[in-house]
Amino acid sequence: MLQKSHELAEQRRPDDIHAWIRLGICLIFGTVCGVGMWSMVVVLPAVQADFGVQRADVSLAFGTTMVGFGLGNAFIGRYVDRFGTTVPLLMGSLLLGGGYLLSSYAMSYTTFALLQVAVGLGAASGFGPIIADISHWFVRRRGIAMATAATGNYIAGAVWPTIIETIMSASGWRTAFFTIGIVCMCLMIPLALLLRARPPLAHTAEVNQPRLATRFAPRTLQLILALAGIACCVAMAMPQVHIVAYCVDLGFGVARGAEMLSLMLFGGIFSRLAFGLLSDRIGGVRTLLVSSTLQCAALILYLPFDGLTSLYIVSLIFGLSQGGIVSTYALIIREYLPAREAGQRVGLVILATVVGMALGGWMSGWIYDVTGSYTAAFLNGIAWNILNIALMLLILSGNVRSPRVVAAQ
Repeated sequence: MLQKSHELAEQRRPDDIHAWIRLGICLIFGTVCGVGMWSMVVVLPAVQADFGVQRADVSLAFGTTMVGFGLGNAFIGRYVDRFGTTVPLLMGSLLLGGGYLLSSYAMSYTTFALLQVAVGLGAASGFGPIIADISHWFVRRRGIAMATAATGNYIAGAVWPTIIETIMSASGWRTAFFTIGIVCMCLMIPLALLLRARPPLAHTAEVNQPRLATRFAPRTLQLILALAGIACCVAMAMPQVHIVAYCVDLGFGVARGAEMLSLMLFGGIFSRLAFGLLSDRIGGVRTLLVSSTLQCAALILYLPFDGLTSLYIVSLIFGLSQGGIVSTYALIIREYLPAREAGQRVGLVILATVVGMALGGWMSGWIYDVTGSYTAAFLNGIAWNILNIALMLLILSGNVRSPRVVAAQ
């Protein structure tokens, strides 16, 4: 059986039909388990009321989800490098479904918050690991392929919040979580089993060759990327984590906030794909720099506009601006660092972005508790965004010409 799998891998070529079919499966898998990133955002006010905690406290539950998500990307990515994709994804499926089922029965806020770690760990299987995996199947279209795999996370954000809000309005957040747990396990396990194929072997050198060289040592580059990931996601967390609560405070209600979140992430789908196409032309660092600059501009727009219609428009602009950020870190790693370390290194950078989301989500809630409004929280996000832009310029300044560059065809 192993010999037959090896022979099939020898026959495959990068960017062929097998690669595109696999990309489609990865996209569906990421869309299903991407619910783990967004469910807490929708149920945040209901959970706060149920357990009788403050806004900063309930934001911490989103933080524990992000901790699990970050650790899952780092550890699952490492095992994908060593053992392939299917087994780690099966484990993630069980963690995600089990986390939701147990959360629906939680009788204390502490128990609920801790169970979100399992939800985050399971959700991680549909992000960094599949982005790293699909990078081994493409050369000419690697940027758009990796961006497409990462788009499942945003499709989930566009689809799941409305579904969750509908179930929650009818039967409460506990029924919504229980339903999510069952659906995830029923769909994710079969999809994981479809990803057993080995990547192409006939062009291993072509697939694995770094395209760019830099003056920075690998560890230094990894550290810069990690710091940049934290900075961009502290900024990103303000609207993504708190838009529902922000709308409730403004008197627009949960449903309008969920719609804005869906619109924001729906815009992110198109921007992630567009920035993926752009990255195949101008490279990962320049693409991330463009997206980060646009995200900063969108954050500024939240300050003067707080009407219902204007918030819909600004949320869409924000989604269209920031979609190219997180997924492009994975492409940057593939451009500068060895492919054999892709899963682990991508996972570590995703871990950093998750730390940023967790920190930003909690920090924005804390600033709200201290000031009584979200204005200072938006300003805080803008400052972190400027730091991200500066770090991208630093990486760009370290580029050197290299005979290892593989020309894009």
